[in-house]
This record gives sequence, structure tokens and C-alpha cells, in this order.
Amino acid sequence: MIEHAEHSHPEECCGLLVGKIQDDRIAAIEVYPMANHWNQDTARDFEAAMIAPTPETLPTTERRYTIDPRAMLDVQKLARDRGLAIIGIYHSHPEHPAIPSEYDRKFAWAEYVYPIVSVRRGHLSEVRAWMLDDDRQFYELELRDELR
Repeated sequence: MIEHAEHSHPEECCGLLVGKIQDDRIAAIEVYPMANHWNQDTARDFEAAMIAPTPETLPTTERRYTIDPRAMLDVQKLARDRGLAIIGIYHSHPEHPAIPSEYDRKFAWAEYVYPIVSVRRGHLSEVRAWMLDDDRQFYELELRDELR
């Protein structure tokens, strides 16, 4: 995730986490970097859900991301065939903290983990992970690297 975020800077990167969620334990086993599929058409569709967009107010890949649904389905099939599942979606925040935006909250799925990689001047600043609670508010998760 970090390498993808630094390499993509100043644009947002995005990708999928594959693993398992059992009880309160979330284990990411694989990371699948995805292309940022954000474009003017997706911008109009997504932004219409939040504001009345004009060409001047449509965000670019420096402030938004989306994943091609076909690519996501391909990863979902690969994971399922191995007894795993997509457990999260990561993205970067270039020149911004690793805190979810209102936009992130509005389009998040309750069952997924959302790591955010903050990249400043092309280098890692911080990584934080979030999930939605029953009121659709983000709460922060503790990150642990159990490979160490």
C-alpha cells in the first residue's frame, strides 16, 4: 500500500485487501493495487450524490478514486476460490492526513476495512485504518504487523 501510494503521488491510489474476518480479528493476507478508475463520467455520477456538480467543481484523481467494478469482481473470484474474501479497500490522501473525509464515509461499505495512507511530498506520512459503526460513523482500528 505504501509503495503504491508513494508511486502514485500526487494522485490518489486505491486497492483491495484480501484476507479473513473472524470474530473481532481482521487479517489482511494480500494486497491488490488497482488502477484509479476515476474520470469525468464517474465524477459526475458520484458527485451528483453529494452536490449539484458543474465542470468546475468535479474533483480529479488528486482528490478522488474509484475501482473498476470488473477488476473488483476478478479479485473477488480469485479470493473466493482460495477461501478468502475482499475485506477492505485502501486509498491514499496526498498532502492530507489519513483521516476519512465525508465523501469517504458516504460511499464506504460497512463490512470493509478502510486503510488510508497519507503521503506528503511523495513520502509516507502515516497509515491509519477505519471501519464504520452501526451509525455509519468511522472508528479507528489498531494496526499490527504480525509478520515481525
